[in-house]
Amino acid sequence: MSAYSSDLDLNVTDATGNGVEVDVATNLLNGTVRLSVLWTQEIYLHPDDAERVAQSLLLAAEHGRRITEARSSGAD
Repeated sequence: MSAYSSDLDLNVTDATGNGVEVDVATNLLNGTVRLSVLWTQEIYLHPDDAERVAQSLLLAAEHGRRITEARSSGAD
């Protein structure tokens, strides 16, 4: 079982049609955010898809902060 929870609503692929994908995930154990470009080292995005990736990163950052805060308050 993975400690990462991916944004299942994010379905963004390379604008050139080569099948490259983006994945944004939050580590449920420590709140870190992972941005993965699958199958290559770069990806070309249409502007709308770039905005969707940015929104997904913002949501993951918020989720990560909540996890970190919960861990911090539990340690007190």
